[in-house]
Amino acid sequence: MKTPRPPLPQLNAPPSAWSRVWPYLLAAAVGCVAWIAHAAVLLSGSPAPAQRERVGGALLLDLLLGAAVLALLTLRRRFPPAVAYAAVAVAPVSVAGLGAVVLAVGSMATWRRRRWIVGAGALSAVGAIVSQGVYRPWLSPAVDGGASSVAANVLVVLAIYAAAAATGGYLGARRELLASLHERALTAEREQDLAAQAAREAERTRIARDMHDDLAHRISLVALHAGVLTYREDLDRAETAAAAQTIQSNAQLALTELRQVLGVLRDGRAVEGVERSQPTLAELPALLADAREAGSVVRLDTSGLPAGAGADLGGLPEAMSRTSFRVVQEALTNARKHAPGEPVGIRLAGAPGGRLGIEVRNRAGAGPGLALPSAGVGLAGLRERAEPDGGTVEFGAEHGGDFVVRASLPWPA
Repeated sequence: MKTPRPPLPQLNAPPSAWSRVWPYLLAAAVGCVAWIAHAAVLLSGSPAPAQRERVGGALLLDLLLGAAVLALLTLRRRFPPAVAYAAVAVAPVSVAGLGAVVLAVGSMATWRRRRWIVGAGALSAVGAIVSQGVYRPWLSPAVDGGASSVAANVLVVLAIYAAAAATGGYLGARRELLASLHERALTAEREQDLAAQAAREAERTRIARDMHDDLAHRISLVALHAGVLTYREDLDRAETAAAAQTIQSNAQLALTELRQVLGVLRDGRAVEGVERSQPTLAELPALLADAREAGSVVRLDTSGLPAGAGADLGGLPEAMSRTSFRVVQEALTNARKHAPGEPVGIRLAGAPGGRLGIEVRNRAGAGPGLALPSAGVGLAGLRERAEPDGGTVEFGAEHGGDFVVRASLPWPA
């Protein structure tokens, strides 16, 4: 199983202690500066003792409300609109909470909800009017509560609010973009892994199919020669040794190929020696020689091929030639298994620009055939080989008692 890759750090890494603390420190610093400036304005002009006491109480309330809003910021991610509306609501009487208000509005704006932003903006404008037109003039005569001062205060408050909301909206859009890019990267990575896995599975299937063909060919030869040694009592020592040598060599080849295919299917990767060149019709004479050596009577008819092509089967197109070889090999193996001793006729016909026709014909055997295990998918698997290249494979018994395998493959011009 493949080990999953770690997530992107910029999206999933836990925030550091400093990244969690510095927004609160900045909000507190801004609030302190605003509170000092506000206190200087209210206490200017040598106010009367009664007025000074009222201003002192208001400044203390200002600090307490600013601290409360600052503490409320810890809930801004769970309840963004509630925290932002509460901060904006106390802003008219608490300039110490200015930094906390900006942070709360920016955090709410990252959610990019228009109704939240418009509602909080309207509440900010109302608060600016109340603060400059009513509350601050009541605290100190030094504060101008005229229409122009109120309008200027509303513009300043709305400008600060708009900057905070725009910054929050930008951060929210950037986070969504990063999350989208992260998801697309993960999706592309998953698709790439699936494509690679599908390619590996297809390659394993191809190698296993090739091994099946080779193993079936080798094992059928071993069984046929073993049958000769079992039932033929008239063989001399040389003939017996030759048959035993054939059995030994084919058994060793079968074991080697079996080890290779088991390694491929177990490990999911090609083992050394598996990726060899695939046989083509150029190896057909050797295949027929093996069959004849095992005692089969095999006739090859290439009269239907163009002049020269029948003598030089290695000059045919490689892809078509590989599939053709496998068709003939599987048909011969099938004939040995089910009709041992019966003659087999092979006919190749066709021309470039058309199709190559392959026909393998043998008489159905009267006996039980070789007692070899079979999955029954050898001939059916030939269709899987031929169909991707536009070919067809048909097989079955005919009325005359012959079993025929026919294939038709495109022959490039």
